[in-house]
Amino acid sequence: MAANPTTQGAPLKLQKKQVWTLSGAHLFNDLMTTGIVPALLPLYKEEFHLSYIGVGFIVLASYLTSSVMQPLFGLYTDRHPKAFFLPLGVTLSGVGLSLTGFAPSLPWLLIAIAFSGLGSGAFHPEASRGAHLASGPVKGMAQAIFQVGGNMGQALGPLMIPLFLFATGVQGLRYFIIPSALIGWMTFRILPWYRRRIAEERSKAREITGKNQPLGLTLLVIVVILRSFAQISLSGFLPFYYLHHHLSLNVAELFTFLFLAAGALATYVGGTLSDRFSKKQLVLASVALAIPFAWLLPHLSGWMAAIDLFLLGFTILSSFAVTVVYGQMLLPRNIGMASGLIIGFGVGAGGIGATLLGVVADRYGIPFIFDLIVWLPVTATLISIFLPSDAKKATPVA
Repeated sequence: MAANPTTQGAPLKLQKKQVWTLSGAHLFNDLMTTGIVPALLPLYKEEFHLSYIGVGFIVLASYLTSSVMQPLFGLYTDRHPKAFFLPLGVTLSGVGLSLTGFAPSLPWLLIAIAFSGLGSGAFHPEASRGAHLASGPVKGMAQAIFQVGGNMGQALGPLMIPLFLFATGVQGLRYFIIPSALIGWMTFRILPWYRRRIAEERSKAREITGKNQPLGLTLLVIVVILRSFAQISLSGFLPFYYLHHHLSLNVAELFTFLFLAAGALATYVGGTLSDRFSKKQLVLASVALAIPFAWLLPHLSGWMAAIDLFLLGFTILSSFAVTVVYGQMLLPRNIGMASGLIIGFGVGAGGIGATLLGVVADRYGIPFIFDLIVWLPVTATLISIFLPSDAKKATPVA
C-alpha cells in the first residue's frame, strides 16, 4: 500500500473545511438535479399534460447530460484539471433548473433540464477529485462526507414539493437563481486550496504501484447501474405508486424522502466502514440485504411500508461512497474518469433504465413496476460475487 499523501514530508490530515464545502455544494447540485427533478415529475406531468413516456423523457434528458457525460468530463480533467468547473458546474445546475420555471412547452423544458444536467456533469468529477485530495489517509470517510451531501440533496427534493412548490407552482423554480449564485461563490472560495493541492500532486514523482483493472471496474459499474436503476425507479415512481393507492401527494413525497434519507445515512456509515473492511464485501452485502425489502414493498402499507422503505434505502445505498473509493482503487491512474464512471455513467445508465420503465408503466400500470424492481438487487448480488478482491490495492493519485 502506498504511503499517505504528504506535503513537504508531513502527512496530510483530513481537510474538514474543504470536504464539508464540497459536500454542501454536492447537496445543492444534486437537489437541483437528481433530487428535485424526480419529485417534480407529477407537477411537470400536470403542467405540460404529459403521458408517462413524456415523463420518462424528462428523466432521460436529466440523466443523459448530468450523468452519462461525467466520464467524458473526468477523462478530460484527468489530463487537464479545471478548478473553475467546481463553481461553474454547481451554478449552472441551479440556473438550468430555474429556467424550467420559464419554459413554455416540453421542448424548452427539456433544454433547460439538459442545461442543468451539463452543469452537474462538469461539477462531479472535479468535486470528487477534490474530496480525494482533501481526504488524507481516510479515503472512505472523505468520500462518505462528500457523497452524503449529494444523497441528502436527493432526499430533500421531495420535501421541496409540499413546503414550497405547491404554493408557487412550477413558476416558483425561478427563484433558485439566487441560491445558485451563493453556492457558486462558496465553492469559488476553495479554488486557491484546490489549485495548490493539484500542483502538489502533479509535482510528486512517487510511483503508482497499482495498475488499472478495466474488467473489475466494468463489473463494478454494472453493479452500480443495477443499484441506481432500482434507486431511481423507486424515487421516481413512488409518488405515482402511492397516488395510485389513493394517498395524497404530500404523503407520497414524504415516503420518498424517508427512502432517500435512509440512503444518505447509510452512505456515511458505509463510507466510514470502507476504511476498515473489504469494499467488495460491503458492496455484496449492500445489494444482497436489499433483496427481501424490495420484495416486501408491494405487499405492505402504512407504517409497515414506511419501515420497509427505510430499510430498503439504508441497505441498497449503503455502498454509494464505497463504490466510488473502490472504483478509484481499480483505476488508480485515472481518478476523474473512475469517479465519472461510478457517479456519472453508472447512475445515468440506471436513470435511462428507469426511463424505459415509463413505457412499461403506461402499458401494464404502476404496481407492475414494483414487482420488477426486486430483480435488480438479485442480479447485482450475483455479479458482485465476481468483483476483484480489494485486499491489496495502491492508493490512487489525482
